[in-house]
Amino acid sequence: MTDSTDGFDEFATAAWPRLRRSAYLLTGDHHLAEDLAQTALVRTYAHWRRVRRSDALAYTRRVMVNLNIDRIRRRHGTVDVGDALLETVPSRPDGRVDERDEIVRLLQSLTHRERRVVVLRHYFDLSEAEVADELGVARGTVKSTLSRALAKLRIAAGSGDRTYEEVVGQ
Repeated sequence: MTDSTDGFDEFATAAWPRLRRSAYLLTGDHHLAEDLAQTALVRTYAHWRRVRRSDALAYTRRVMVNLNIDRIRRRHGTVDVGDALLETVPSRPDGRVDERDEIVRLLQSLTHRERRVVVLRHYFDLSEAEVADELGVARGTVKSTLSRALAKLRIAAGSGDRTYEEVVGQ
């Protein structure tokens, strides 16, 4: 291992699960999520000499969010051919998979900006100021977007038996 890549393997191994899960929350698709997380790690590796080790996860997360924005912009104008979910995994008695699927479906009801704000704020536990810096928007925009998104999630979750907070809190 050379000096320029010193520590990257350990960082990538430790960061991979969280990056993949957050990419899934952003995209709602396992395959896209893995591609997005892998591409973010590749781009981080390419600039590893310049990445501050204390901010490596933040750097990679920013790359991933930007890659997702680019993906959405490229996809604009295309037509999705189906939203039907395939039953690939049998239900588990503990219900964790069902809860995760419910969270992803709830997040899919949001706009892309709202989803990014919710994921960064509540999944990565960033402050409003950090989310604003990460997305390059004003703090007030983050607050209003988050408020709107949470209201939408409450309404969408209200159509079931449990609220969004109950699902996320478990």
